[in-house]
Amino acid sequence: MGLLEDLKHQVLIGDGAMGTLLYSYGIDRCFEELNVSKPEEIKRIHEAYVQAGAHIIQTNTYGANYIKLSRHGLEDETKKINKEAVKIARASSGGAYVLGTMGGIRTFNKNAYSLEEIKRSFREQLYLLLHEEPDGLLLETYYDLEEAQEVLKIARKETDLPIVLNVSMHEQGVLQDGSPLSEALRSLVGLGADVTGINCRLGPYHMIEALTEVPIFDDAFLSVYPNSSLPSLEEGRLVYETDDTYFQNSAIEFRKQGARIIGGCCGTTPSHIRAMADAVGGLEPITEKEVKVRAQETISIQHERTEPGLDEIASQKRSIIVELDPPKKLNFEKFLSAASELKEAGIEALTLADNSLATPRISNVACGALLKQQLDIRSLVHITCRDRNIIGLQSHLMGLDTLGLNDILAVTGDPSKIGDFPGATSVYDLTSFDLIRLIKQFNEGLSLSGKPLGRKTNFSVAGAFNPNVRHLDKAVKRLEKKIDCGADYFISQPVYSEQQLVDIHNETKHLKTPVYIGIMPLTSSRNAEFIHHEIPGIKLSDSIREKMALAGEDKQKQKAEGLAIARSLLDTACELFNGIYLITPFLRSDLTAELTSYIQKKDEKRENVFLH
Repeated sequence: MGLLEDLKHQVLIGDGAMGTLLYSYGIDRCFEELNVSKPEEIKRIHEAYVQAGAHIIQTNTYGANYIKLSRHGLEDETKKINKEAVKIARASSGGAYVLGTMGGIRTFNKNAYSLEEIKRSFREQLYLLLHEEPDGLLLETYYDLEEAQEVLKIARKETDLPIVLNVSMHEQGVLQDGSPLSEALRSLVGLGADVTGINCRLGPYHMIEALTEVPIFDDAFLSVYPNSSLPSLEEGRLVYETDDTYFQNSAIEFRKQGARIIGGCCGTTPSHIRAMADAVGGLEPITEKEVKVRAQETISIQHERTEPGLDEIASQKRSIIVELDPPKKLNFEKFLSAASELKEAGIEALTLADNSLATPRISNVACGALLKQQLDIRSLVHITCRDRNIIGLQSHLMGLDTLGLNDILAVTGDPSKIGDFPGATSVYDLTSFDLIRLIKQFNEGLSLSGKPLGRKTNFSVAGAFNPNVRHLDKAVKRLEKKIDCGADYFISQPVYSEQQLVDIHNETKHLKTPVYIGIMPLTSSRNAEFIHHEIPGIKLSDSIREKMALAGEDKQKQKAEGLAIARSLLDTACELFNGIYLITPFLRSDLTAELTSYIQKKDEKRENVFLH
C-alpha cells in the first residue's frame, strides 16, 4: 500500500519540528547543512519522531534550496545537502513514509526574489529530491498563494508521487492576499495537490477554527501541522509552551474537522507527536462534517474624497507641489509661516519628507494634520521603509486614513548611516514596491495579513523617481515595475540640466502615469558644491557651478543667480511636464514661492496667446 491508499482508511501522524530541537541543543546556524556535518543529530531526531508514533517524516530540507542556502554561502552544497537528507531520513524511518520537504520563499517582501528566480530554485531542489526517490513531497509554509500555485504546477508536471501542500496564515481563515482558506485550498486541489492544508504561524486553537470553514474534499485529503503555541521571548530566545494533553485534545478536534495527516510545526517535539498519536493515530478518518459558513465582514466604502488626486490634476493641467521639510527642532512657527506663504502662492500641495537624510524631525503626520487643521493645506506625506517594521507601517497607514491624509509618497528611505545616528537600525521589512502594493491593498479594505480593515481607504500613492543615473532606461523600468504595483504618479529627484529634462521626457512619454519633475533652487556656491560632490547621482554642469561661484558671499546675488538657474530649468520643464515639484532648501519658502509665481505667470501668458 502507498501513502494515498493509507489515507483513505486511517488518520496518519506526521512528525514535528526539526529546527526547534536543534535550537534547543544550542545549534543556531543553517540547520540543513547539518545533514552533511552532523548527520547523527538529524538521524536522532527522525528516530525520536518515529518512536513517538509518526507515520510520516519529512527530510531536513525545508530551506535546502539555492536561494536560502546562498544566505549562508552554501549554495554550491545544494546537491549534497538534499541527497544526504533523504538518505538520513530513509535510514531513520523504520517503515514510516519519507516526504521530501520544500519550503516557501516569499514573505511580505514579495520583491526580494522574482517569481522566475523562485521557480528556478524550486526546480533545482525538486530534481535533486526526486532523484533520491522519496515517498512523496511536502511543500510547506507558503504564505503567498501565487508562489504555492506556481511551484505546485511545476511539481505536478514532473512527478506522479503524492504531493502535500500546506499554506500558512497570518490571520485565522485567510491568506495574506485576502483569499479565504477554503478557496485557496480548493485552488491547490485543482492544480493537483493530493493533500492540502495548513502549517506554521498559528497554534491548534486558531487552526481548528480555520478548518471549520473548510470542506472535506472528494478528490484530496486535508493536513494540519500547528505550532505548539505563540512564542514568548526569554533572554533573547524564542520559547514555545504547550502541554501534551492540550495537543492530545486538539488532535481529536483536528480529526473531527476531516484532517487525515496531523503533525506539528514550530515548537513541537516528540512528546507532542506522541500525544497526538495516542489520541487519533490509526483511527478511521471522518468523511462528513458540517461546514461553518464564513461570516462575510462588510467593508464599507472609503471616505469620499473632496478633491481630485494629484495624479488626476497633473494629467489635465499644470500642477505645482512643493516640498517643505518638517523642522528638526520644536519651533514650529517658522514652518507654519513658510507653509502659509506657499499656500498664498497657489500651490496644490505641500510634500512632507519622512526624516530626510536619516535625521530626526517633527513627525510629518503631525505636520500634515496641523497644516490641514490650521491652514487648510493639502499634504503629501512621505513614508519610508527604513524606520518602521510591517506592524508600524500598517499602524501608520491606518492613522493617516483616520486623519484624512490621503496623499502618500512611498520611498525606501535614506540609509541610517548617513544621518545623525549612523548606528541606528534600518528596518526595510518592505521595499518601496511592497509598500505601494500594501497601500493599494488597504484601498481594497485588507491589511497585509489579509484581514479585513472594516473599511476601504482612499489613498493616492506616488512613487519616487531618480533620473540622476547612468542608464535612464533602467530607471524607467523601475517606474514601470512600480506602476504594476499600483503607483498613481511619480515625483522625481531634482534635475539640473535642460538636456536631461528632454531626455527624461523622451524616456517617460509612453507612460500614462504623470511625472512631477523636481526642481530645487541653489542657495549658494557652497550649496552647489555640496550637491555636486556629496549627493549621490546628482552632478551640476561647470557653467552652473561657475555662476554660483561668481555670486560670491553676496546673499542677494546668490538668491538672484539661484533663481535664474531654476527659471531656466523651469522654462524647459514646463514645456514638457504638467507636474512640477519644487523642493524648498533650508525652509527658504521665499524661493519656491517666487518660482511658483514665475510658473503661473508663464502659464497665463501662454493662455493669453492661445486666446488671441
